[in-house]
Amino acid sequence: MAKYSTGGAGSSASDSCELCGAENVDLQTASVAGATLSVCSECAQHDETPGGGSDDGGSSRDERDRKRQAAQNAARMQDAASADAGHWEDGADYDDDQLPYLVSDYGDVLVEARQDAGLQTEELAEAVDADESDVLAVEQGRATQANVGGSLIAALEGELDVQLVDSE
Repeated sequence: MAKYSTGGAGSSASDSCELCGAENVDLQTASVAGATLSVCSECAQHDETPGGGSDDGGSSRDERDRKRQAAQNAARMQDAASADAGHWEDGADYDDDQLPYLVSDYGDVLVEARQDAGLQTEELAEAVDADESDVLAVEQGRATQANVGGSLIAALEGELDVQLVDSE
């Protein structure tokens, strides 16, 4: 019998593997590529049913578990993004206010300039009409992670007469 046969006409399918064609072997039922077949013990490792495939070390199951976990993680991230959707409804368009390349020590430069001006973080934020958390993010070197826009950097540079943008 030919490989991948389904035991059709002209065959004595009672003792031959429907996957490899081996004859006079003990057969067992396995699901392979969506088809239920009678297969020999060697071909049984291709069984896709949960707990099937005795010699594959569970790799098929591990792969399915990994994919299921990845899908669950993606769903959680999507749910979190949906829950936080109100954050983006303020009309913020970060493509129009992209953060420029900043000098490597921009946070320290800003802190020093603010202190030299005798301002508290809250006062500086008020002076540039920004949230204090955004100014703190810049001072702590987290401008990118906090999605601070280029307009805030420009306002801070103008207010304190410092250079935060890398001009190279």
